[in-house]
Amino acid sequence: MRALALAALLTTAAAPAPSGFDVIVLGARGGIEDGNLSSYLIQPQGDPRGVTCDAGTLVQGLRVAEAKGAFKDVRVPAGEGLSRVGYVLKHDIQGYLISHPHLDHLSGLIIASPDDAAKPIYALPSVNEEIARSYFRPGPWSNFTDRGAEPRLGKYHVEDLKPATPMPLAGTAMSVTPFPLAHGGMESTAFLVEHGSDALLCFGDTGPDAVEKTDNLQRVWSAVAERVRTKRLKAIVIEVSFANDRPDDKLFGHLTPRHLLTELRKLEAVAGKGSLKGMPIVVSHIKYALTDIQPQAQILSELNAGNDLGVRFLIPEQGQRFRF
Repeated sequence: MRALALAALLTTAAAPAPSGFDVIVLGARGGIEDGNLSSYLIQPQGDPRGVTCDAGTLVQGLRVAEAKGAFKDVRVPAGEGLSRVGYVLKHDIQGYLISHPHLDHLSGLIIASPDDAAKPIYALPSVNEEIARSYFRPGPWSNFTDRGAEPRLGKYHVEDLKPATPMPLAGTAMSVTPFPLAHGGMESTAFLVEHGSDALLCFGDTGPDAVEKTDNLQRVWSAVAERVRTKRLKAIVIEVSFANDRPDDKLFGHLTPRHLLTELRKLEAVAGKGSLKGMPIVVSHIKYALTDIQPQAQILSELNAGNDLGVRFLIPEQGQRFRF
């Protein structure tokens, strides 16, 4: 009996730590659907300490996710005096990765700032400069950061990221490497988030290289190709704002299914034939339409019709929890 107990203990001790990521959709859409705008909480599996990729929606997204059971395992310590939503906001979200300063990627952070906890905002220098100039300053909003106009309340530490250079994410077991993107004349960002040997790639808004006249996406594909080949890249979160009937001169720095498929074929070209088979592609930032029919079904149909790569296209819904 004692031998069996010892064997069970040794088996438990030798069990590997969970790998991969949990991704909770706090905001799934782009554009005008206030209350459901781009925001993805990224956590290592088995570790609640995470960051968001963009923050267009925070508290409302946490409320929807909580109602759908995404935080059912969260235990609020006695004496905290916080709801489960409040605890996740203040304790589990350890920082924010902001791809660019458009409001549908930032408004949730601004609105939550008075009741949030101290934590970093990570962004490329041009993004941080625009946030300080346009939002966190007297008039539009109090300056809750440690940079920019006085008075500075200093709740958020503004951290400049250096392109293609890894940086540890404070308070978490993860790191991030940023890659600049072209978004209709504005600099945006793709974030390569890593935990141990695992990685997840989360994009802000981006146009295709051919339309933007850049090689920014090609640089990202080259940087992650080895992780794709070795199955270390667990998923890609990337935008498709419009269906294929949107003309290139009206993209305003966004992707369509046709353009995303072209870009993913470029990734396969550098990573190797068949290397993307089974890869989850979370299709973010679909624009809300003021029509009777929303574009999700059309976009998914167009993506699947051209899917000669074997990837898994996923249309996220607010409050949904993915495990990659």
